[in-house]
Amino acid sequence: MSASSDYTPPKIWIWNKESGGRFANINRPIAGPTHDKDLPIGRHPLQLYSLGTPNGVKVTIMLEELLALGHKGAEYDAWLIRIGDGDQFGSGFVAVNPNSKIPALLDRSGPSLIRVFESGSILTYLAEKFGEFLPTEAGARAECLSWLFWQMGSAPYLGGGFGHFYAYAPTKIEYAIDRFAMETKRQLDVLDRRLAETEYLGGSAYTIADIAVWPWYGGLVKGWLYEGAEFLQVQEYKNVLRWANQIGERPAVQRGRMVNRVSGEPSTQLHERHDSSDFETKTQDKLTPEG
Repeated sequence: MSASSDYTPPKIWIWNKESGGRFANINRPIAGPTHDKDLPIGRHPLQLYSLGTPNGVKVTIMLEELLALGHKGAEYDAWLIRIGDGDQFGSGFVAVNPNSKIPALLDRSGPSLIRVFESGSILTYLAEKFGEFLPTEAGARAECLSWLFWQMGSAPYLGGGFGHFYAYAPTKIEYAIDRFAMETKRQLDVLDRRLAETEYLGGSAYTIADIAVWPWYGGLVKGWLYEGAEFLQVQEYKNVLRWANQIGERPAVQRGRMVNRVSGEPSTQLHERHDSSDFETKTQDKLTPEG
């Protein structure tokens, strides 16, 4: 590994937007809204504000799985939040998620509005609300939630670490790429060893643990994230590949992966979802002027 002495950290860090790389226009060291903008409200009980990133896909898969089981109360409007344009810093969005990250959910089914933010929290909320994909037996529930929180803790290393320095950083830093590639491969090995023992992460049943982990690590081994599959030699992880393919064949997963997606083949994109028929009519051709 080559060493570099080009940079010495200053005594006090000062924000320099010019060093922010691809996301310099939206990253900043302070919270709160940057502009006033109300969120749209549709006709369904659940209002989702999101983008088809791995974190956003978790929730749309969950909602489509609930609908596939016949839970009509899981009907939802999915509104597109373009994070590259700073939509997450609008006053309406910040009121739902003060952390200004997608996804964010409003539940309008009760006497008062309930806001839910952070993807793992949303999955747990929906699982408990509808009684699906979260075991009730103590041991099985603990196993499921352990893998759910494992994903929430590992995502910064995969997305913010490996993904950032491998794909997005303005300067390729050997140490950073090596460090996060090593950790990503260790995490894949954790998953591969677990999935050698069980069909799904929580055991024999498909749960919110799988729904949370699949968009990240399933997407990685399928070659959908950062073009990093070959770099990380993901073909080594046979059990993860088996699991990723198995989940990817679920119709609800295929639908959920389309919602709020703005990249890839047009036939795979559904910018906004307001009805199940939208999968046939493709709402990317019917966006509101603000979208």
